[in-house]
Amino acid sequence: MNLADCYRVLGLRSGASFDEIKASYRRLVRRYHPDVSTGEQQTHDKFIEVTQAYKLLLNELVRPTPSVVSPTPVSAGTRSPAKSAPAPTVTPAANRKPPVRVNPHLSPQEQRLKVDSYQQLQHLLKQQRFPRAIALVEGLAKRIPHDPEIKQWQAIVYQQWGRRLIQDHQLDKARIYLKKALQTDPHNRSLWAEVERDFRYMEQIV
Repeated sequence: MNLADCYRVLGLRSGASFDEIKASYRRLVRRYHPDVSTGEQQTHDKFIEVTQAYKLLLNELVRPTPSVVSPTPVSAGTRSPAKSAPAPTVTPAANRKPPVRVNPHLSPQEQRLKVDSYQQLQHLLKQQRFPRAIALVEGLAKRIPHDPEIKQWQAIVYQQWGRRLIQDHQLDKARIYLKKALQTDPHNRSLWAEVERDFRYMEQIV
């Protein structure tokens, strides 16, 4: 898909502004999102096409900001749909250990809790103990509900667990957690790319 195709898919003229691109993308995603669509294949394909177009334009216009915790990208080659692709590898986000951001709106006790929970989360992800990791990060999100970084961690854990469920061929359950990941952190571009990869792989193995 070239840039002209991207603008066309989003219903925009070539050279549209970043704000126009973002507004059109949000409008189309609301229309074709798996949570609101009827589950028709054509609608799902349109959702993927819109997301691809937005991502390509975004990469062209804006240098992405790296996330504090993000899914580790899976090496991807060009594959024929007729061939069976290997399952995306579950690579724990724990391999990266960036410092936890200091949130000035948190009390010292809350910031300490956040740091301690982050370290526990890294350990659980490294051991691929995803249900325990989910319980930990959901509890943390309830204790500190307005910290965007914690929401990001929560979404990452959902996505990683969804990917593991795909490997275990629990596809219905995997879809639930992948959708929860997008709902929890809807503006994380790298997360969208990974979830899109997961949905594509599920299409190939069904």
